[in-house]
Amino acid sequence: MISGKFSLQRMRALIIKEFIQILRDRSTFGIIFMMPIIQLMIYGYAINTNPKHLPTAVVMADDSLYVRSLTAAMQNTGYFSFTDFPPTVAEAEDLMAKGDVQFIIEIPQNFSRDLLRGEHPDVLVVADATDPVAIGNAISSVAHINTTALSRDLEKAGDALQTRGPPFTIKVHNRYNPEGLTAYNIVPGLIGLLLNMTLISMTAVAITRERERGTLENLLAMPARPFEVMIGKITPFIIIAYMQAAVILIVSHILFGLPIEGSLLLLIFGLSIYIAANLAIGFTISTFATNQLQAMQMTFFYFLPSLLLSGFLFPFRGMPLWAQYLGNAFPITHALRILRGLVLKGIGLHHIAADLWAMAAALVVVGYIAMKRYRETID
Repeated sequence: MISGKFSLQRMRALIIKEFIQILRDRSTFGIIFMMPIIQLMIYGYAINTNPKHLPTAVVMADDSLYVRSLTAAMQNTGYFSFTDFPPTVAEAEDLMAKGDVQFIIEIPQNFSRDLLRGEHPDVLVVADATDPVAIGNAISSVAHINTTALSRDLEKAGDALQTRGPPFTIKVHNRYNPEGLTAYNIVPGLIGLLLNMTLISMTAVAITRERERGTLENLLAMPARPFEVMIGKITPFIIIAYMQAAVILIVSHILFGLPIEGSLLLLIFGLSIYIAANLAIGFTISTFATNQLQAMQMTFFYFLPSLLLSGFLFPFRGMPLWAQYLGNAFPITHALRILRGLVLKGIGLHHIAADLWAMAAALVVVGYIAMKRYRETID
């Protein structure tokens, strides 16, 4: 008979029992200790809301001492890294459409002549504003550069030039998102985020539930191949995913005026690969999980790093190279580029081909692992 008094010995036994159960569950044990370490490393080393050395294309119609001094001053701010020198503005804009550069600097023809005449020539800085956070500090750094960049070079030109105010004008043009609306950056990314979160978790839990309830044996007894079983299980989730994407696009267009500049067919094609990749990831997780709780834990273990390293919450180019390489391994990173490119930029197939191939490669690799693990489960 149990005594009515509080017993430290009984409580101690129950605590030991719970610790033993936690230690036996490797998935839970890994989540408890590994997730804080991963979060600490990502937040401490990878996250940077003040990205520097952003790739910049410079179109120079005038190559003179003054132009070289100006570009050197811009580079010395630490925010611009001159990676391309296309001969025409059209080529520079194509680089920006593909996402290869964040800025375009246009030096007009006869810049030096107009400068010495005191005509205050314009220098155009075009910024890819699909991610307003990434370009904010860089734009602020050039706000007053026209008063300091050429001060030494113009001393020899006479004191008259020094008394007319800034010798040239910096004009900033936000491309693709002129008003710098955060919603234009968040909403396309939200599609990728929701599909990543819901598809992986629903697929992982659904397959694991079949095994946990013992109904997986019924599926195996059916005259169907593993591939056919997998397609049958994930088809409803594919339909749900398209419905989610459609609802988000329609509602965001009505509420926020979000444009859809690109091809809808190309958007559907890109989403198809992304959806398939997420389903393959969820299917793979289900082959490692022994119960629904483990499936959810593994899903969360995957979801958090993929979210933080994808460029959805923080500027992708602000992360160190190792974090960018790791982020590129997640399909969501490429999906965000495709979604923002098609919705905001109206780009074509050749602009997003690299991201499509990256998602397709992830689909093939993860799909192969899923099928191999599924066959092992059958055996």
